[in-house]
Order: sequence, then C-alpha cells, then structure tokens
Amino acid sequence: MAKMFHHSLLLALFIIFPFINYSEQLQSSQAQALLRIQRLLNFPLILSSWNNNTDFCNTEPNSSLTVVCYEETITQLHIIGNKRAPLLPQNFSLDSFVTTLVKLPDLKVLTLVSIGLWGTFPGKIARLSSLEILNVSSNFLDGPIPQEFSSLTSLQTLILDDNMFSGQLPDWLSSLPVLTVLSLKKNLFNGSLPSTLSNLENLRVLALSHNEFYGAVPDFEHLTNLQVLDLEDNAFGPQFPQLGSKLVTLILSKNRFRSGIPVEVSSYYQLRLLDISFNTFVGPFPTAILALPSITYLNTAGNRFTGMLFENLSCSTGLEFVDLSSNLLTGRLPSCLLTDSKERVVLYARNCLATGKQNQHPFSFCHNEALAAGIPPHQLKQREASKAVIALGIIGGIIGGIALLGPIFLIVRRFNAKRATKVKKPLTRLIEENASAGYTSKILSDARYISQTMKMGAVGLPAYRIFSFEELEVATKNFDTSAFMGEGSHGLMYRGRLKDGTIVAVRCLKMKKSHSTETFMPHIELISKLRHRHLVSALGHCFEYYLEDSSVSRIFLVFEYVPNGTLRSWISERHSRRLTWTQRVAAAIGVAKGIQFLHTGIVPGVYSNDLKITDILLDQNLVAKISSYNLPLLSENVVGRGISSSGSKERIVNARVKDEDKNDVYDFGVILLEIILGRRLKLSDEVTILNDQLRACIAADDAARRSMVDPAVHKACLDKSLRTMMEICVRCLRKDPADRPSIEDVLWNLQYAAQVQDAWCGESQSSEGSPVLPSLSQKLAFQLRDIQRDGSFKRERGYDTSTSEESVR
Repeated sequence: MAKMFHHSLLLALFIIFPFINYSEQLQSSQAQALLRIQRLLNFPLILSSWNNNTDFCNTEPNSSLTVVCYEETITQLHIIGNKRAPLLPQNFSLDSFVTTLVKLPDLKVLTLVSIGLWGTFPGKIARLSSLEILNVSSNFLDGPIPQEFSSLTSLQTLILDDNMFSGQLPDWLSSLPVLTVLSLKKNLFNGSLPSTLSNLENLRVLALSHNEFYGAVPDFEHLTNLQVLDLEDNAFGPQFPQLGSKLVTLILSKNRFRSGIPVEVSSYYQLRLLDISFNTFVGPFPTAILALPSITYLNTAGNRFTGMLFENLSCSTGLEFVDLSSNLLTGRLPSCLLTDSKERVVLYARNCLATGKQNQHPFSFCHNEALAAGIPPHQLKQREASKAVIALGIIGGIIGGIALLGPIFLIVRRFNAKRATKVKKPLTRLIEENASAGYTSKILSDARYISQTMKMGAVGLPAYRIFSFEELEVATKNFDTSAFMGEGSHGLMYRGRLKDGTIVAVRCLKMKKSHSTETFMPHIELISKLRHRHLVSALGHCFEYYLEDSSVSRIFLVFEYVPNGTLRSWISERHSRRLTWTQRVAAAIGVAKGIQFLHTGIVPGVYSNDLKITDILLDQNLVAKISSYNLPLLSENVVGRGISSSGSKERIVNARVKDEDKNDVYDFGVILLEIILGRRLKLSDEVTILNDQLRACIAADDAARRSMVDPAVHKACLDKSLRTMMEICVRCLRKDPADRPSIEDVLWNLQYAAQVQDAWCGESQSSEGSPVLPSLSQKLAFQLRDIQRDGSFKRERGYDTSTSEESVR
C-alpha cells in the first residue's frame, strides 16, 4: 500500500508540475518584448545575460538591472547604465523603442537611466496607463514634455533630469492628481512657471534647477506637503516666493531674487538646508534662521544683507555649514558659530565684521553700500508714513508748478523711456537662448558626438567651490617665493597645500579695469563647468576687492596640481623613463578626449585653444591633461582690454566661426607629429616638411615607416597601429581647415590604433620574446574593422562604399 501511494504521489506531481512551471514563467509576448529592447539598445553590457532561455521574473536583481513580475506580467523594469554611456547609434529609433515598451501594459515603474536614449519622446508612452514612476534621467532626450502625459493619472513620480527637454512647462501638469515628485533638473526649459503648479496638492519634491526659467514663482503656500524646492541657477525673481512651512530643503541660489527675506521663514521649523546665495537680497539679515531647530546647512553668500551681528546670538546645535560671505554685515560674529562644534564650517569673508580674519572690509564700506543698495519695502512704508504730514504742507505749493511743467515733463519722460527700453533689452536671456539653440542643433545634426562623460563632467574631482583668501594664504604660506611656480602671460602661478593635504596650483589674475563681482560671474560659471579627466580642471576661485569701491582687484583660480611634467619631457627630452608606444597612443587619446570635451561638453563650446605639447601634463598615472586652454577669464579681451557686462557666453558664441574647431585639430596634429617622431619641432616650416615625409611613408613599406618613428619605440609598435597614427596626423595637418577631420573622427582612429596594438602585441610575450599571435576570430574582427574604417575615409571623400561593405556581410 505504501508503495502504491508513493507512485501515485509521483504521478500527481508529474501532472501538476507543468502548470506550476507555467505559472512562474513570463508571458512569451512580454519576454519577446524584453529581448527586442535588448536589440534596440544595441546589446548593452548590462543586458548581456538576457537570451531566449532567460527566466526574467526570477533573475537576481542588481543596481543596474531589475525586472519585477506579478502574476505572470512585468510590473517594474529598471535599466541603469554607466554614466559614461554614449548615445545610441544614429539608426536608433526612439519611436520603435517606446512602441516595444508599451507591450508591457502592466508596467508601474519604469527606470531608464544613462542608456544613451536620444530624440523627441513619443507621446505613445502614455499607453502605459498604470505607470506610477517614470525616470528617464541622464539621457539625451529633447523637445517638450509630450501632452499625452496628462492622461497618466496614476503617475506619482516624474524624473526627466539631465536631458535636453525644452519649451515652457505646460498647464496640464496640474491634471496629474497624485504627482508627488516632479524633477526636471539640468534641461533647457524656459519661460515662467504656470500658476497651475500650485494645484498639485500632493507634491513633495519640485526640482527645476539648472534651466532657463524666469519671472515670479507662483504662490506655493497651499502646497502643504512640499518638502523640497530646488530652483537653483535660473532667473527667478525678484520677490521671495510664498511657501508652506513644512519645507525641509529650499534652494534659491543663482537667481535674481532681490526683496528682503519674509519673517515667515523663521517659522520653517523643519528646514534643514537653506541656500539663497548669489542673488541680490537686500535688507536686514534674518538672524532667526541661525536658530531654526532643524537647520544644518545655511548659505547666504553673495547678497546685500545688512545689519549688525552680536556675539550673544543663538544658533542651532545641528549647524554644520554656514556661509555669510560677501554681504554688508557689521558687528561681531556670533560666538555660537565658533564654539559649539569643532566640525562646523563657517565662512564670513568680505563683510565688515569686527575681526581680523577672513578679509573684512572697513565699516564705512558696508555703510555706504547699504545706502546704495536701497531701502527694503517694509522700511520704505514706515518712512513714507512719517513724512506724510510734511508732504501735505508742500503739495499745495508745487501744484501750480506741476501744471506748468507737466506737459514738458511727460514728453521728456516718454523720450527717456524709449531710450531706456532699448538700453535695458534683456541681452543675457538672448545669449542663453542662442547658446541653447546651438547646443540642440549640434546634437540633432550628429547625435553620436556627445558622450555622457561630457555631460556629467569629471568623475573623482571635488566639487567646485569658493575659497576664502585666508585659505589660499595658508596654502601658499602667504604666497611665499618658495611656492612660486612661474609667471606667464596670464598671471602668477603658485603651488599650495590645502588643509586636507590636497596639492593645488593657484593662478593669480590682476584685473586692469574695475569691475564688480557680478561682471565676472558668467565667466566663473563657465570655468566651473570645464571639468574633465583630461583637463587640468579648476577646483574653485576667490575674489579680492579694492577697499575704496569694492570692485574686484584680483581673481585667484585654484586648479588641480599635476606633478609629472609635460608630455614633451617624456617623449622628446631626456627622461629616466621614456613613454612606450602604447603609452603614447593612450596620451594622444587623452588629449583628443580633452579637446572633444572643450568643443561639445559644455554650451557654448571652447575653441581655438592654441594647444602645444608643452601644455599637455601627465599625472601620477601618466594620464594626459590639457593644462592651457581658452579659459574665459584668461582671454586678452578680459584681462587686457576689459570685458563687457554681457559676459563670456556672448564672447564665445560671437567668436565661433566656420571650421573654428579645426584650429584645434591642426594643433593636435603638430602634437601627434612630435609623439610619433620623438623629437622637438622648432620651426613651423619643419612641420610642413615632416608632414610631406609622413605622407610618402604611408604609401611606402613597413621599413620606411619605421625609419621615421622614434627609435626608442620603433621596434615595439605594430605597423598597423603606426600607420593609423601617421594617417590621422597627416589629415590633421591639411592646409584647408575644411579638409581636416573632426575631433570625433580623430578619436575613433586613435582608439582603433590602440586596440590593434593591444590585440596583436599586448603585454604578454612568447618565450622567444615575439608577440603572441591573435586568434582567427580576432583576425576576422580586425579585417572587418579595417574595411569599415576604410569605408569611413571613402565616405568622407564622396566615394561609394556599398560594394566593399556588402561583401563583408
């Protein structure tokens, strides 16, 4: 009986098992949709584990890829790529991609971050009617937000950060009743905010920083659930926004707010972070915000706050960072800021405080500046009331004069108003619109040219910040001669060590004409964005002022310190260790990437950088970094002739002419020539002669090419790699700029030269010392790559390549 029962149990399990197995498997249509997504995304590494046998609903989730299923259907899809992921190829179709996505009809959460998506987002994404969370940040999506989004009534979180979305925010956003997070940071949105945003009662996070919004902020006082408001780096103003009292984070920095701080701010008891820096706020400094019970970060730098501080003011014990710099404060620094916490950072330079620390102005400076800043509205009303009686006594005496002079006054006023309209035309906004338009055009013309690295800036660098003059004095030992590194055409250079041990290079620029801080801020903003692994990047700046008129006397730019000398010293001068061929190709790739970033990594691009091999420095890992490039503040029309109030964006946009980027390509060709030959080039005529010799060698044999290359590496370099380097060098040095290759073409060929060198020679050697031979598959791969590469040259010259490429297929 027991034996029969055992067999019956096995039979039952055998019958039931297929049904259990089926219930755990994903519907085949959705599985096919995922595999098609893999193909459309060009088989990225993060999806490499997907195949026809993958059990998608039972795969192990990780930080890059997660699929969540419920009752045989996908409800969540998370694909998060590398921050350096480039754009998808030009044959990528965003419309086809979204058409495939909507075949997952039960999706509630969709995350597509840093996977190279580009194009205008199709409205058909709204067919995912159950969508609750949509995050497509760090891609290259452009155009307006599709109106079809208004039908996603279940949408709770919408994150479109770090793309190129543009246009004004639509009124229909208020039709998303349960929206709690709206984050649109780092895009090209413009215009004023729709007042209908105040109808989003459930909104908790509103992040609109780094766009081109302007005008008044709508009344958000009734958004009682709003906890985070980030409006940094726009043109909002002039009135402080009306907000609810439950805010935890409030960031209004780098806008055009001017009014005083309302007393209601002192009742924001949950506020932890308040950043209102770099506006033109006026009026008494609201000392009550120092004592807010939850405050940990407070930044009011770069405004016009007045008033006297006292030592006995109270502060929150949780304060970790306070920056009161560049205001008009007098009195003494509150003792609580200096004694309550050893870990607290307190900055208060460029005020008129009674202390010998952090570069204070004399009391008269703040007094005069406070008068010039104007009277806050609430004080103005009090003064008007006190003068009312006197005014009534005078009115009668001047009525007759007004009647006589009235017509003349009106005519003069109308004439002056017309002139003022012309003078006060919003030039800055026009410049920004032109810049953004140029950026979008560049992307759409050839989307593969801008990488995620360029958008995100350099990885590993500390955040750009403002240094105090005292910090730089300590770092350079009061700018001692022992720290002096040299004097160039752009000021003195000092080496310094910061408190955390970081070695920096400090460039001191003496201004020849008087300008206010605001004049230089557009230049500083551009410099703060020029951060890349292959640039010697700025870490921060410091302004020093004339006491008599508060104009900027000197600007200190703090750069990362690169200790290993110039590229020339490692190639064409005597050095204990010369660079190998592989290291030389890697250095050339680094320089090309740096140039590519300067051209396309920020808006507007930086061109005509007058690059020389002595401008290329090597760090401790022999990574090449461009040390001298066209920084806005270093151009002669800034330091030598003075600058216009419109800032560097106008200068660079107007300076951009046809084929200007090819000037840097030519300079790179000269650098590449020295890398190949291994000797210093002294005369411009010598470049022409050597270029002709290279052109002849390319058409000759291997021996002829090796006779040209640096003897220190001619045995180690593979002929295919050497020939590719010579070819791209010759093309860079063409006389007609239009005939020179793009920097992207240069970079592609350099990477090809590096790859063939690594694959055929590598580091491993056989016992006889000869390179290890490649496999048959490697040979076929490089033969295909050669044909594709030759095809790119022929396409550039207008030849038909269909026959050669079809034969490979």
